[in-house]
Amino acid sequence: MSVLRPLDKLPGLNTATILLVGTEDALLQQLADSMLREDCTSELRVHLANSLPLPSTVARPRIDLIVFVINLHSKHSLRKVEESLHHVDATFFLGKVSFLVTGAGRESHCSIHRNTVVKLAHTYRSPLLFCDLEIEDFRATMAQRLVRMLQICAGHVPGVSALSLLSLMRISENPSLEDL
Repeated sequence: MSVLRPLDKLPGLNTATILLVGTEDALLQQLADSMLREDCTSELRVHLANSLPLPSTVARPRIDLIVFVINLHSKHSLRKVEESLHHVDATFFLGKVSFLVTGAGRESHCSIHRNTVVKLAHTYRSPLLFCDLEIEDFRATMAQRLVRMLQICAGHVPGVSALSLLSLMRISENPSLEDL
């Protein structure tokens, strides 16, 4: 099995690459399109995948940020993300992985409890973002946020690293008993 490592490829000059992993193809494509419309000083590359591992026969650039997209209305979505996490090297979890949860607005239709994804993000010590990707304004705002995170993870923002971004995002969370 192929494990995705953050430093297995050389970085491209002034390029930043994000990998969106999830089963909701249409939502991922809409999010990718919104990200590509954002004004950015770097050349953005957005790759989509239903699951990991990625095919080893395809030439791909270095991945700067992985975003696992989970739809609360689909247990299949959560299962695919959990299976994909086994194909990511541990060093990616030092600020270069994030979880994006969609579908939380209609809680009566959810087949996955919100605490399940909160525990998953906590287990992997990765940021957890909530956004209803079906609403254009919310999707555009999330695209802006992801582009900024991607620029930081790619090293294009002086003085801020992926690890420092991770620690800043964790400060806003409520501390758990084990962290106190």
